[in-house]
Amino acid sequence: MTLPDVGQLPAGLTLVYRDGQLVLTGNERQFGKPLSVDFAAGRAAHRRQFGGGRGQLVAKACGLNKGLNPHVVDATAGLGRDAFVLASLGASVLMIERVPAIAALLADGLSRAANIADTAPIASRMTLRHGDAAEALAALVADAAFDPEVVHLDPMFPHREKSALVKKEMRLFRELAGDDDDAPRLLEAALDVATHRVVVKRPRKAPPIAGPAPQHTLAGKTSRYDMYVHRALTR
Repeated sequence: MTLPDVGQLPAGLTLVYRDGQLVLTGNERQFGKPLSVDFAAGRAAHRRQFGGGRGQLVAKACGLNKGLNPHVVDATAGLGRDAFVLASLGASVLMIERVPAIAALLADGLSRAANIADTAPIASRMTLRHGDAAEALAALVADAAFDPEVVHLDPMFPHREKSALVKKEMRLFRELAGDDDDAPRLLEAALDVATHRVVVKRPRKAPPIAGPAPQHTLAGKTSRYDMYVHRALTR
């Protein structure tokens, strides 16, 4: 298989195919286990079957708990975990990822999911665009011809030594993307694009992103969703 062109990777990291799956790998002591996107097995499959359905915090924040299937832009897609949950519950999801290597993993995972019976219907509700949402969210949404009712944001929280976010997987993300210092600009872009609401995932005790105050908050044990509502979602 031909490896995707993702430009220069940080020292110690490489993209390879293993058992037909694209993998980002490096020194496990430094970066932890290799990263890949597999929507048909592992954590994604377990969450799809046993994660709590529309009662999950992300589903409630995005409006799915009322039996709606909104169009959701996941503007900080990462490994696609939240996007897959939302799509598995019936939402149409546009994933936007700015880091080329992570976008390549997403594309690989989406392609494989489309060819597996259990996940093909879910994959058909997921679209991927590679680009920087903070800089070009409106253009990326327009390019995908997508109706952005809800924009979901999960910006990386600034680094703190005692934060849970310094676990090895997050170290790898930071090597690739750095901190999301442009989170206020990303929120501003999301508020301009979303027709109904913007939802922002934050650590439970973290301050909101600088900018307008959220109108509502949904809190879980370790995280919360700040909600910025333009108008109500309806059938």
